[in-house]
Amino acid sequence: MDNENSIKRIGRVIDFIYMWGGIDGGHHKQWVLDQILRILMTEDIYKKWIAAFCDGEEGPNTYSWDEGIAP
Repeated sequence: MDNENSIKRIGRVIDFIYMWGGIDGGHHKQWVLDQILRILMTEDIYKKWIAAFCDGEEGPNTYSWDEGIAP
């Protein structure tokens, strides 16, 4: 990822947090976290990150990733 693209993504994350970061409800806050990851990562990297997050001592589905609920 080039520097200019990285700066744009960071700006989008800052704007997104400003807009949605104070929303009530854990399920909505989880959605905010998921959306931030999607902004920062390409779709391929996001899928690999989720797979790594879910992988654990009992195999590839030891943990689950909650995408949350959009407000």
